[in-house]
Amino acid sequence: MVKAVTFFDLDGTLLNAQTKLDADVIEAMHALRKNDVLPVISSGRNLFEIRDIMAQTGIDSVVSANGDYVILNGQPIYEARFDLALMQQFDTFTSEKTGDAFAALNDQGARLNKPSQVADQAYDHVNSPVPAVDNQFWQTAAVYMMIVFTDHNDELYQQTFADDFTFYRNTPYSMDIVIKGGSKQTGMKQLLNRPQFKGVPTYAFGDGNNDISMLELVDHPIAMGNALPHVKPYAEFVTTANIDHGIVNGLKHFDLI
Repeated sequence: MVKAVTFFDLDGTLLNAQTKLDADVIEAMHALRKNDVLPVISSGRNLFEIRDIMAQTGIDSVVSANGDYVILNGQPIYEARFDLALMQQFDTFTSEKTGDAFAALNDQGARLNKPSQVADQAYDHVNSPVPAVDNQFWQTAAVYMMIVFTDHNDELYQQTFADDFTFYRNTPYSMDIVIKGGSKQTGMKQLLNRPQFKGVPTYAFGDGNNDISMLELVDHPIAMGNALPHVKPYAEFVTTANIDHGIVNGLKHFDLI
């Protein structure tokens, strides 16, 4: 029987400054399981990017792609696919209006529509490899999320695609894109609506813009000490930074480990 469900963002939260797992965090994830607490990754990253993290922690429940693809105990339970016609519109818009590159992503992989120095900077910022270039990928594969690589066109994209997409700026060089209204909260609700979680207390740890909806949903929202200043007011408790045992300290504060 699950006694609690705890959601964890990755970058700036569960992961350290090198985008790796500290030993005490790995130990804490296994301790949660022993205490009948279900740990769930809730991230803008996609499954193919976090297989090693899942293996190290033993976590097999994930709200990925900013809520657009969800697995519970290793099995898919929800997906929100991008409409092909909308993606064609976006491809045309970037080509004719902004010149920005974008990436299309699903649970298996990601591809850029064209080479981009800004994309290189964005992936370097999160210590991740730059995807290969293949502008046919999004035309044939399921797509659960996109990333547009720009450091200044936020308002233009948000206005042009206001009825179609939701945008989250998560690095100085890029914005995540999900279907309109998509969020970590949307994906988390798909998981928490399962009968076995009725009445079970929920917790979440986060630090960034796309974590706000997550923090608003759970019973006990926790912000990292390194969280953006405007994110911290959404938290019941602010723990220490991700590089200062923030996960372990937060879990101990709520007697989860």
